[in-house]
Amino acid sequence: MVTSSSRPAPTSTPASARENADVWITGMGWATALGCGLEEVWSALLHGRTGVDAVPSEHRLRNGDAAVVRDLPLSMTPVERQHLLTRDTLAAAVRDAGLELTDARLRPVLGTSYGPHLDTVGVPALDRWAADAVRALGIAKAPLSVTTACSSGSDSLLVGAELIRSGAEDLCVCGGADVLTPAKRLGHSALGTMSPTSLRAFDADNDGTILGEGAAFLVLESGRSARTRGARAHGFLVGTGSANDAVSPAAPDATGDSVVRAVGKALSGAARGAADVNVVNAHGSGTPANDAVESVSYTRLFGTGGQAPGAPTVFATKGAFGHTLGATGAIEAITVLLALRDRTVPPVHGLTTLRPDFPLPVPKSRPAAFTGRLGLSVTLGFGGFNTCLAFEGAP
Repeated sequence: MVTSSSRPAPTSTPASARENADVWITGMGWATALGCGLEEVWSALLHGRTGVDAVPSEHRLRNGDAAVVRDLPLSMTPVERQHLLTRDTLAAAVRDAGLELTDARLRPVLGTSYGPHLDTVGVPALDRWAADAVRALGIAKAPLSVTTACSSGSDSLLVGAELIRSGAEDLCVCGGADVLTPAKRLGHSALGTMSPTSLRAFDADNDGTILGEGAAFLVLESGRSARTRGARAHGFLVGTGSANDAVSPAAPDATGDSVVRAVGKALSGAARGAADVNVVNAHGSGTPANDAVESVSYTRLFGTGGQAPGAPTVFATKGAFGHTLGATGAIEAITVLLALRDRTVPPVHGLTTLRPDFPLPVPKSRPAAFTGRLGLSVTLGFGGFNTCLAFEGAP
């Protein structure tokens, strides 16, 4: 763990971290306010577009803007919308992997924060949404359901990776789904976490987040299985780490201890150090408290040499997607893998003036190129759930 103000020397790394952590990403699918195709959405991000727009509400809110998925009518009930979003996106990820949903090895690991539950009376079980989607798709194995607030999508990937590394599973489809509902909008409005203006992650004048909805699922596969069937790799999940600061139901620990610990665990699992990191997808929620703790954490991890050669480039996507809660970690995992593929990160939508204490380079108005093959995805969830996923790009 790095606490100095200068960037450390790179660690000695094995020829390929995949030899130690053989978890391949062989399929990806997402549904966002910018669309559902992998390349369609990635292109929109690189062009600086946003899916945030005015969304009608019966209630008086701090902000009437949100980001909704096209072709998912708001006239449907939250349960129906959650079901369709989960079912269709999960199926897309499995198809992208060149697999059948009926493959008897496939273990679903599905995450959400509240899903449809805040707006639904008489929910028989909090994992019913996951079980219903899996049953509708004809998947043989029952799903594991993960709920760790805004880190749910990331923690689903963490759980899937551990199942594969332990030998318990060869094939998992992991990720998260969360729909926009009136209760969620009211809740964030009342908490004051919703911006009265717009989401501007890491901006000197940021004042809160904007809610969105979406889903993303990734197929995690053991290297043995992937090689046997000649699968294509989008990349490799080489390290995972999580930590909980247990400070508050909503506010993060301002010291950054928990974030630093989660990142340190992921890097240790990947047999890498902070100096090996090339790109970071930050949580970037736009709330002053969260952006401040990320600034502190990255300073502790990477030093203050933001313009020094080799400093990792940071980007964030919530200005484009809205804060998709339990889906955000999985959506952002895909953006890291696409960034590693193209060696390019999209600009941070809404960012005008980078906060003065942020230690690393962040693209503002145009995409930024970088070199290297190691990327991190960092999520900070309510209740202190902090998770880091380390990805290696495919050759």
